[in-house]
Formats: sequence, C-alpha cells, structure tokens
Amino acid sequence: MSRELPTDLRIAPSILASDFARLGAQVEEVMEAGARVIHVDVMDGHFVPPISIGDLIVDALRDQVHDAGGWLDVHLMIEHPERQVAAFAEAGADAISVHAEATPHIHYALQAVRDAGCQAGLALNPATSAEAVAPVADVVDLALCMTVNPGWGGQSFIPGSERKVARLRELLGDGTPITVDGGIDADTAGACAQAGATLFVAGSSVFGGDDPAAAYRKVAEAAGAT
Repeated sequence: MSRELPTDLRIAPSILASDFARLGAQVEEVMEAGARVIHVDVMDGHFVPPISIGDLIVDALRDQVHDAGGWLDVHLMIEHPERQVAAFAEAGADAISVHAEATPHIHYALQAVRDAGCQAGLALNPATSAEAVAPVADVVDLALCMTVNPGWGGQSFIPGSERKVARLRELLGDGTPITVDGGIDADTAGACAQAGATLFVAGSSVFGGDDPAAAYRKVAEAAGAT
C-alpha cells in the first residue's frame, strides 16, 4: 500500500475524542461512512500539558485501518519528536507531523520521518507564521495548520485561521496536502476548504455524539470532501 496521503479533500477523524473502550468499533464506524484517514494525536505532557497516547495505539489500529484501504496520520505534539519517529513508523504510521516549535532540529526531524518511510508533515501553532514552512519546504510532504492551541480537544476555531491556510497554499503550491486541526466542524470546514485546506481533522464534531458515522458525513458534506 502506498504511504502517500490523498490529495483530494478528506475528513480525518481524530481518535483523541473517541470512546477508547470502543476504539476499534468507532474507527470501523467512521471508515464504513467513508473515512480513509485516521488521525492520531500524541501528547507528552511537556510540549502540551496533557498526556494522550503512544505508538502502541498506532500498532493496535494498523491492520484494521490499512486493510480497509486507509492511512494512519500521526500528529506528534511532543518535545524532540525526532527521538520517537522510528517507533511510530515501525508501529504503522503513514504520515508523521512534527511541530516547528518542538525542536531546534526541525529539518533533521522531517528528514528522519522521510527516511523512516513516512510522509513528513510540518505542524504550526497558531502564533507561528506560515512563512516557517519556507526554509524546510524541500522536505515537507504536508503542512498541518493548528486552528486552535494544541493540547485540548473541544476548543473553538480561532477566527481568521483560514487566512493562514491560504498563505500556506501560496507557499506550497498545489498538490501538497494542507491539514487544518482544531474546532473543525460543519460550520468551519467550508471556509478552510475555500482557503486551500485538503485534510480536515475532526475530533469532537465526529466522536462527540451518539452517531459518529452521521457526524462524519455532515462534516464531509460541509467541506465538500469525499
């Protein structure tokens, strides 16, 4: 299976908001509804205050997601992400995004992701300029634009974030996936799509209700995603 993420518009349900007692079943629900990118938020209690999950969860989902034709999109909200790239790649990650703010060695970290056989993503906090992508554009396979401050689910979309998405699209050109992450729902996905986003991380808006499949389809329709 190719490890390249899709370049068409896609919703990426974030399992951070799922019911972990029913994780496999909930992933199955959204994949049956059309999801092909499953987003995994990894937090270390240092770069962001909360602690979430690690490579064992990626390994637990790899066969289920890959056998259904899907991709595992790992977002490392951790200090010195270069130290953990190999473990997540071995666990089955298809893409690994690392934060520009999390290491002084961001070019090295991105190259390490590629060397491990995964798509390399550059994640940017809300206060980080889109221009941060320029010095490492040659090793960036996707960009992740945080549309909330990282670390907590259920936050509201930061108004004006779509302008940063548009600037990232100008800098990266067509063909490079741009992810938006934070406060993405049926009300915010459309504006981000118009600005140039192609991958929409949706956590609470998908898994926060009783019917994740129906919620997934609602966000997908708003984004014009498949």
